[in-house]
Amino acid sequence: MRIFFTSDLHLDHKNIIRLSNRPFSSVEEMNEEIIRRHNTIVGENDTVYDLGDRYFGNPKKYDGRFNGKLIRIKGSHDHDIKEPRMIVLNLENDISITLCHYAMRSWERSHYATWHLFGHHHGALEPYGLSFDIGVDCWDFYPVSLEMVARKMATLKPIVDYRKK
Repeated sequence: MRIFFTSDLHLDHKNIIRLSNRPFSSVEEMNEEIIRRHNTIVGENDTVYDLGDRYFGNPKKYDGRFNGKLIRIKGSHDHDIKEPRMIVLNLENDISITLCHYAMRSWERSHYATWHLFGHHHGALEPYGLSFDIGVDCWDFYPVSLEMVARKMATLKPIVDYRKK
């Protein structure tokens, strides 16, 4: 079982193609390509943390179309869902990841080199400390694996790291 992260699919949102300069000629093409790319790397037994703004239409339309177990976090356009606004994952090897649709400058134990993943900005924000945007617009419309997150985090530096004091 692998872990993946994604955000801001905006399925059925026609205007997102123009607003985020997405390389699709129609909302139908965008929807199908995002599903195809997702399923090429996510297996049935994998877990996908979605950090919000997944659907603009009827989510039931997509039941069974995406591989993996979906865990959703509420985004800015998710008005009718009860998912949490934030989740803190505590994984093996002392990895702690704060997941939120919105970027934060400080998050749980950020001063101890924990990680933060966010969406919402469609690639418009640079990484800050050990945080970065995992939205599909930043990752060629694919989900991001935990291994890819770890490789990216290895290139970043915490703003403050009290572990070294």
